[in-house]
Amino acid sequence: MVRGAEALDARLPLSEVARTGVRKVFPDHWSFLLGELALYSFVVLLLTGVFLTFFFDPSMRETPYRGSYEPLYGVPMSQAYLSTLRISFDVRGGLLIRQIHHWAALLFVSAIGVHMLRVFLTGAFRRPRELNWTVGVTLFLLALLEGFAGYSLPDDLLSGTGLRIAQGIMLSVPVVGTYLSFFAFGGEFPGHDIISRLYPVHILLVPGLLTGLITLHILLVVTLKHTQWPGPGRNGRNVVGLPFFPQYTAKSAGLFFAVFGVLAGLGALAQINPIWNYGPYRTDVVSIGSQPDWYVGFLEGALRLMPGLETRLWGHTIAWNPLVTAVLLPGLLFTALYAYPYFERWITGPTGERHLCDRPRDRPVRTALAAAAVSCYAVLLLAGAQDILAFVFDVPVAGLTWALRIAFFVVPVAVFWLTRRLCLALQWREQRLLTDGEESGLVLQDDDGGFRPQHRSLTPTERYAVLARERPGPVEPAEGAGPAAGGRRLGRIRSALSAWYYRDRVPYPATAAQRRKTAATIAGPDRQRHSEDG
Repeated sequence: MVRGAEALDARLPLSEVARTGVRKVFPDHWSFLLGELALYSFVVLLLTGVFLTFFFDPSMRETPYRGSYEPLYGVPMSQAYLSTLRISFDVRGGLLIRQIHHWAALLFVSAIGVHMLRVFLTGAFRRPRELNWTVGVTLFLLALLEGFAGYSLPDDLLSGTGLRIAQGIMLSVPVVGTYLSFFAFGGEFPGHDIISRLYPVHILLVPGLLTGLITLHILLVVTLKHTQWPGPGRNGRNVVGLPFFPQYTAKSAGLFFAVFGVLAGLGALAQINPIWNYGPYRTDVVSIGSQPDWYVGFLEGALRLMPGLETRLWGHTIAWNPLVTAVLLPGLLFTALYAYPYFERWITGPTGERHLCDRPRDRPVRTALAAAAVSCYAVLLLAGAQDILAFVFDVPVAGLTWALRIAFFVVPVAVFWLTRRLCLALQWREQRLLTDGEESGLVLQDDDGGFRPQHRSLTPTERYAVLARERPGPVEPAEGAGPAAGGRRLGRIRSALSAWYYRDRVPYPATAAQRRKTAATIAGPDRQRHSEDG
């Protein structure tokens, strides 16, 4: 037995991999658990999804309902809808598993979105993690596709309305839109193939891609080393935290059971997607107040805000409403997400590897861009429920629509300006704390009767957390200029963007020795030129 284990280890060095994995250190901060929330909700999705596949039938063949839900007894419906009703009312524990599955899907997409926001705000996408950022954006895109496919499978009136919108989006694609629609639906809408085609996409294709990308994402985190917040003893060449075994393993396992428990509680107590209230899908009926899940709500809002414009060109009609809002807008969004790490590196200049997280206040423009994007999404999400809002608050739908159209352009700009000013205000406050200290709450009376507030100097740990920051300066025009006229023009554009991005710099009081120590702390294994102010 021992010889066999030694021979196996010589050909497949599992012991070395195990020793390396056990010694792996993970930072001990709550913000790094957001990715694990996504991972564990995905595990719950797989477990509950396997259970549901035993009972779901993706056929579109119509059959009168003969189940235990009496209000729909005798109503013709597809096998997809009928089997979903059977899971909900006739399979023991079926409704609980269905609802856990749906809540886990919402948590999965939410956790990925918040995790990406944390990575963006802290600059954890910078070299050498550009590939991992690309993997994360792809995971988010696949999670949206997976959620929409699963949401559409029951063939109820609400999901059928969503498929009808999806078919309209396909038709809006110039030239090939009709072919895309016929391929997806198997003919004229609603066709007979859409559910049977979404089913393998939902249970095999996309989950397989998600599993592979999640594995690659974790391997890259282990290989490239985890980012961490600045602090005493932390620099660009180490990681301070908990070892993988046993401390971090126990902590992570506890998080998994907590996630499973919360999802089980939601599945048991909070009703979600009651398809029996909607009824089976019919092409001549639209459900009142229909709303998609939140992660595609921004598309619904964009469709409602965009005016209905059409253009006739070369025998083809271009419907600008669905084309701009549901094809070009998401395409622009994900293109910007994929390209952003390279854009910031381009306007920052040559830098080495970065393993310490930025504080959002230290990068005002980046933080303001994130806040503006979130506010834009919030406006579109509200627009997706404009009819319900108009009914609840008793306001005209047309007036509310115009108000939201204006807000779509005004609110992100206002949020960008306000967020940037708040970040700079926080920096100026820290400058005063470094210079004058923090107010202690005590007031002393001088001999001449005057009052003077007492201040407490910051501790070395507090000063370190403030001073250990990287503050790149604008790229000089000469750095971006090439020999040709096009290169010089590109260099001026780069310099102008860099100046807009990094022009606001609040100087912190620090000695030359402190600046050198900060630079050494930030520098990664391959130290390259970077700019640091005092």
